[in-house]
Amino acid sequence: MFFDPLSPFSLTLQAARIGVEAQTIIALRLAGMAGLWGTPNSEVLRMIAEKPQATAEAVEAATCAVLRGEGAGKAMQAGMREIGRYTSSNLARLSEMGPAFAPDRD
Repeated sequence: MFFDPLSPFSLTLQAARIGVEAQTIIALRLAGMAGLWGTPNSEVLRMIAEKPQATAEAVEAATCAVLRGEGAGKAMQAGMREIGRYTSSNLARLSEMGPAFAPDRD
């Protein structure tokens, strides 16, 4: 099995990106709950409902990596890739909504 010496750095950068995206998503959702960001009322339910799906997909990806004989680092990267997919899409979606007090909003 080939050892990638940059794997720990890649994993660290991936975790940092997910962390920054998650904190930004939390801030945007809190702003939405406060009426400052143009989020729909269903955002609170969406925030809760997506957690089990994202977790299941991350566990499945990590398990498949282990079953393929990949190491722990690759398994963690596979699981985090799925979580990162959710954070990236949520951040893009919430960022497009904009402030609730913008003059061009309907």
